[in-house]
Amino acid sequence: MLLRVGLARSARLRGGGGGVSFSLPLARRLSFEPPPPPDTEWTDTVDYLDESGALLSSARGARPAVPGADPTILSGASAHPLPRPAAAARLAALALRHRSGAPLSAALSALPSAPDPALLLLAASSLPASDPVPLISLVAWARLQPWFVPSDDLSSLLAARLPPATHSSELLALFDDTLGLPDLAAFPKTLNAVVSALATHGLLEPAFYCFKRLRDASFGGLETPAYNALLSLLLTRGLAFKAFEVLDQMATSGCALDEGTYELAVPALARAGRIDAARKMFDEMKQREGIGRAPVGVYSVMVDVLAKAGRLDAAMGMYREMVAVGHRVSTAVSTAMVEALVRSGKLDAGMELWEEMRRGGLRPSFGLYTMVVEANARSGRLDMAAKLFSDMEKSGFFPTPATYACLVEMHASAGQVDAAMRLYHSMVNAGTRPGLRTFTALLTMLANKSLLDLAAKVLLEMKASGFPIEVTASDLLMIYIKDGSTDLALRWLRFMGSAGIRTNNFIIRQLFESCMKTGLYDSARPLLEAYVAGAAKVDLILYTSILAHLVRCQDESSERAIMDILSASKHKAHDFMCGLFTGPEQRKQPVLLFVREFFQGIDYDNEESAARYFVNVLLNYLVLMGQMNRARCVWKVAYENKLFAKAIVFDQHIAWSLDVRSLSVGAALVATVHTLHRFRKRMLYYGVVPRRIKLVTGPTLKMVVAQVLASLESPFEVSKVVLRAPGDSVLEWFKKPIVQQFLLNEIPSKADVLMHRLNVMFPSSAPEIRSLSIPRSLGMSR
Repeated sequence: MLLRVGLARSARLRGGGGGVSFSLPLARRLSFEPPPPPDTEWTDTVDYLDESGALLSSARGARPAVPGADPTILSGASAHPLPRPAAAARLAALALRHRSGAPLSAALSALPSAPDPALLLLAASSLPASDPVPLISLVAWARLQPWFVPSDDLSSLLAARLPPATHSSELLALFDDTLGLPDLAAFPKTLNAVVSALATHGLLEPAFYCFKRLRDASFGGLETPAYNALLSLLLTRGLAFKAFEVLDQMATSGCALDEGTYELAVPALARAGRIDAARKMFDEMKQREGIGRAPVGVYSVMVDVLAKAGRLDAAMGMYREMVAVGHRVSTAVSTAMVEALVRSGKLDAGMELWEEMRRGGLRPSFGLYTMVVEANARSGRLDMAAKLFSDMEKSGFFPTPATYACLVEMHASAGQVDAAMRLYHSMVNAGTRPGLRTFTALLTMLANKSLLDLAAKVLLEMKASGFPIEVTASDLLMIYIKDGSTDLALRWLRFMGSAGIRTNNFIIRQLFESCMKTGLYDSARPLLEAYVAGAAKVDLILYTSILAHLVRCQDESSERAIMDILSASKHKAHDFMCGLFTGPEQRKQPVLLFVREFFQGIDYDNEESAARYFVNVLLNYLVLMGQMNRARCVWKVAYENKLFAKAIVFDQHIAWSLDVRSLSVGAALVATVHTLHRFRKRMLYYGVVPRRIKLVTGPTLKMVVAQVLASLESPFEVSKVVLRAPGDSVLEWFKKPIVQQFLLNEIPSKADVLMHRLNVMFPSSAPEIRSLSIPRSLGMSR
């Protein structure tokens, strides 16, 4: 018969009240002393009861019993010790029954025998993992007992059973207690469990705090799963630099990397831009035994990062290796490779990979379709772009406005009117609004193709779409002007006027000058009037250009039209021209004074080059009109105002020179006559004779000046760009009457030259040598 043993509590245990009377510091103290040996003295009476509770017998013999050692159970006539699993089960049952608090402490303190650490671990292991409260309470009670010895197994079990979401403070307390022990190397499982639990459940700050504390304590016992959990958490939160810090510590501590570590570290290094380190670790991963082939995710990240970094050869090699080891290439990886090749200008290689991708059954994405279509279009492969565009529509992708715009613009740039207009209408019919660049490219193409009516229609559609069209219409007008299509430019300007589109004065001026060049004077005058009416100022350059057309004109009706245009310019130079050709009675002053007044009103700071241009053209016109005296007055005043300051050089008695290379033909002739007259005065009146005299004409004016002087039998010798003569020879030449007439009046007529030759041939009939005094200027005009 199995007897129950009833142990009467001793007076010491009854007086304890079942509570825990230790202070908190003492309760937190961890003792390393072994439990005391059981007392050998009997302290109380043991009553043996039967199954009904009746007393069978009594005997002295109450002392602490060691489970599994002291016989405390009678089986028939023999006594047996209580098995340790049964004792552990009793501890677990008490923890489950009372859970926590004073009742649990009282029940555990009333046990007939004190547990030992091994029995405590056995009881803790048998508690259910789903409810950590009994385990926490049991361990908390045990920590206050003198027999308690810290154990890595018990602490790691507690760390593994505590859910971090609700018991993070208990985990950190356990970590701090363990970290305070003198020998951390004896608790590797506990520390790994705490770090892994915190990191696995997303508690970043506590997990990284524990990691730093262990690193500062030079603890090298963290294992690969804990490191992997921490790395995964840091990378998930986007803290790659902290993850690399953990990775460096992992390498410093000598912890072995497993497949999970490589899967985390290689993509992280690659995405962070540390491509060389990622490739080195990737090669190490492939050589590590037991890992096998690299995962497809690692390959995909490496291909993507290498492609985007421009390392196309390495990316292509990684891509081929990925296919060779048996991985199926995803659409994202193929897309990354094709995009990288196309963007780097390797369109042929990109299209080859595109075809390989299509043969492999991969369906290109919308973005890849768009990029390939636009790349082919921009590279001039319009047929291929059109084919891909059609495939894109058949695949169910709706082209973006950017794709439509790219195709329209590229076909327009290539001058393919039909294809560009077809795409434009398709774009409009699809409900896509063309952009400003699309309209501009289309209109530019139509303007270059001289399709004015179609361009006008598209321009009005552009206006209906809400875009400003004044600038675009003016740009098309400039295209017609630059192409020399003046008639089309005038038609386009009339269309702009009918549509209420205004242009700027600069383009009006350009069209006016184009009309003047093509001889459309009737159309030019309204343009100039509109230019003046638009608050624009006709400058001296524009007036001079009109005057240049008058100089070259040979038709009387055209001359009248140009004169009307000059009058419409309302420039002060036109009043000067009119006054220059009137007599002194109307001018009320001599011509020289009149010319000086006009040139004094010129702003030489801003109009010096324009004034020089005006003098050249005006002297051409005056010479053609036979107005030599007026021309010499203009030249004299221009030289006085230093418009041609370096034209005349007096080098004392060595050389005098005249440089006419920058002058027009008429200006060169007038300058030659006027300057030779000055040389004559210096030589005859003042007796200064230089060694030589040079006329620097350049190759263009050389023959003109040489022919004029040759008709007077001048001593000037013609070289490549200079007419030169000794000073003595020029002095003798100056004494001839015909030279005097030439220098004082005007260019001699053919009759005067013929008379001079007769006088040379028949000296007896020659008139007397005229006086060397300055004669009255004849001032005859043709």
